[in-house]
Parts: sequence; structure tokens; C-alpha cells
Amino acid sequence: MADTDSMTSAERRTGASLAGIFGLRMLGLFLILPVFAVYAHTLPGGDNLTLVGLALGIYGLTQACFQIPFGIASDRFGRKPVIIVGLLLFAAGSALAAMAHSVQWIIVGRALQGAGAISAAVTALAADLTREQHRTKVMAMIGSTIGLMFAVSLVAAPLLYAAIGMPGIFWMTAGLALLAIVVLRRVVPNPPQVEAKPVRFAGVLRDTQLLRLNLGIFTLHLVQMAMFVVVPAALVARGNLPVAEHWKIYLPAVLVSFALMIPAIIVAERKNRLKPIFLAAIVLLALTQFGLLFGREQVWQMGALLVAFFVAFNILEATLPSLVSRVAPPASKGAALGVYNTSQALGLFLGATLGGWLSQHVGADSVFVVTTLAALLWLGAALTMLPPPKVAARSYPIAATVDIDAVRRQILDLPGVREAVIEHDARMAHLKVNLDRWDEARLRQLIGGEV
Repeated sequence: MADTDSMTSAERRTGASLAGIFGLRMLGLFLILPVFAVYAHTLPGGDNLTLVGLALGIYGLTQACFQIPFGIASDRFGRKPVIIVGLLLFAAGSALAAMAHSVQWIIVGRALQGAGAISAAVTALAADLTREQHRTKVMAMIGSTIGLMFAVSLVAAPLLYAAIGMPGIFWMTAGLALLAIVVLRRVVPNPPQVEAKPVRFAGVLRDTQLLRLNLGIFTLHLVQMAMFVVVPAALVARGNLPVAEHWKIYLPAVLVSFALMIPAIIVAERKNRLKPIFLAAIVLLALTQFGLLFGREQVWQMGALLVAFFVAFNILEATLPSLVSRVAPPASKGAALGVYNTSQALGLFLGATLGGWLSQHVGADSVFVVTTLAALLWLGAALTMLPPPKVAARSYPIAATVDIDAVRRQILDLPGVREAVIEHDARMAHLKVNLDRWDEARLRQLIGGEV
């Protein structure tokens, strides 16, 4: 099968299903944002703004705490079992929040929701089930749910709150979590049993290429949260647009950005231009922040800049996890994505905190000065990033005279071998190899077979 062939039905099904599951996690974060402050006033403790803020933010904090353990667990115990445990925790937290009669118990429920930190396991499963040449497309399907869920929440939250109330919203998300388990078990294919050379977790933390990517996702979400501390107020003050009508700006911006993002992703994959597209998206991110520093006078200016922001955001949300999955040691893919998602959660937390502090104590313009500088610092780090390795799938028959168990470890130790699936009955070795380091002649000597 050629490297340029189209996605298989299994890959499309994987992408759509995992995007839905990932979107549920983001929906749990975003859906209560527009209405929770209003609901909190009806509960004991709701007049304490510190507790209200904690109820909103504790979700991200527990996400950050549990991403790495869940990622490591998915490497050891399998992706699907870990995702199911995470969804059950999310459903339990939603149910607890739905039954809560005080802000304090909602905080506990939100913390339990966040403890179901499945992002690393979901993205690792997506990487397991897709080929290198289509991985960025699948990651785009998954990553784009962040922007989409944010926009959908702004539209749907007030309507849902009026129809079923905050407890109803929590019960709804609990039911969706349980439905996601059914989808995971029945729709998403099982990943192959892959062997790879083990790597210590310390090696994952010290990998300089992964550090650049972790810095990237941290910066991207710091910028996102900081800018949205200022943008809504600017739309109200300068655009004379009530908060209830902000979806008229956000939703079209997100949808248009999807249409503009798709050609960039196609070029990145088909033309092997992933790094140039990646760098161009960082440049666009920096330009949008610089533009918002001076271009917040008219609604149309902010609308255009938000389209550009979401184009950059969605491209980077797709390419970053794809790059992590390609660069990370195969046996520690879940651990690497756990660190990556922890960096994302910390960026969300610090971006919102920093954006609020700067806006209050220095002024709204200072937020965009900082976000522009953050994007430029990321660009400097990304310029020195190595291109992702050229990985290809190769299959070889193993001669009848060869002891498979004896050569298994030797195959994994060969230069360039990233992953291996050994079929005993069929006597086949299915490998993923780094073409820049691949020693095919040595493999043929080991297995004693001919293609």
C-alpha cells in the first residue's frame, strides 16, 4: 500500500469516535463556564467568588495531576481499560456535582471529573491505530474539538441551563460519559499488540525534542486562556455586543477556521511539509496576538483576527500531538503524551491566572504584549526542532529454521526499529522503522528470510 493512499474506514472510524470522546472531556470543562457564576448564587457558599473560581478551575488542576499517571498506565495496562476508568471517574464526578447542594460539594465533583484524565490515553490510542501518513489528520479531528466545544458551549450552555438547569447539565455529561464507554468498546478497533524497546520515564522527561513540543502546547493554551480574559470584554465595550450574542462571532470564526485549516494539514502530510506548516502556524499565532494589541476597535477586526487565531490554534492542536507520537519512544508513547497533556493543563491554568492579573493590574494591552512575546519565544525554540523521523511499515517472513523467541529482542535492538509485531503462527515480523537509521541487511541475517 502506498504512503499516499487514503485513510481506511477503520482510521476514519477511529478518528471520529476518539474525537467525540475527547470532545466530551472539553465539554465538561467549557459547558459550565458561561452560566455557573449565575447558578452558584443559588447555593450555600455561592457568594464566595474564591470558591466559585475554584469550582471552575479545579477540573484543570486535577487533570494536570493525573495526566502522567494515566498515560503511564495506558502503556502498561492498555489504552482502552485506562480510558474506561477515566470515563467512569468523569461520570461519577458529574453525578456528584449534579446532586450537590453547596458550592463545596460541586468543587469535589469537579475535581473527580478532572481526575478522569484520559487525554494522553486517547491520543496514544489514536496514534496506535493510525498510520504515520494519516496521523495528523486524525489528530486534527481530535484537537479541533477543543475550539468547537468552546464555541458550542457558548451557544448551548444558556439554552441548556434554561431548559434543564445546572444539575441537568451535569447529569447529561454523566450520561454522555457512559455512552462514550459503549462507543469505545463497540466502535473503536482494538490496538495491535506491539513490542518496543523500553525507555525509562526520566528519558522521556529529558528528551529535548519532546521538551520543545511540551513548551509549545503550554504556550498555545497560555495564549488561548489569557486572550479570552480580554476579548469578551472588548466585544462588549467596543463592539456593543452583549455576552449572550458573542457566539455570533465565535462560532463562525471556528467554522471558517476549520475550512482554512484542512488544506494546510493536507499539504503538511502529502508534501512532507509538516515542520514548515508548523512554524508558519506559530508565526500566525504571534501575528494574531500582535494584531489584537492594536486591532480591537471594531467588531470586524476582532472577528478577522479570531478567524486567524483559530486557524493557527487548530493547526497546532493537530500537529503537536502528532509530532509527540512520532518523536516519543514507542514503548513510552502514553507517558510522553501524559507529560504533554500536563503541560497543556498548566498552560490553561497559568494563562487564565496571568491574563486576569495583567488585565487588572497593568491593563488589557499588557496581556497581548505578553502573549505575543510568548509566541515568539516558542517560535525561537521550534526553529531548532529536528524534522520528525521518516517512519515506514515493513513486513518480513521469518524462516522456519529461526527461533522466533530467540531473535525477538535482537530485532527490537536493531538500529532504526521503532515497533514490532511478531506473528508466531504466520511467522511474520511487521515493523515500523526509521528509514534514516534502518539496517535491513542485518534484519535479513537475523530472520533468514527473503521478501
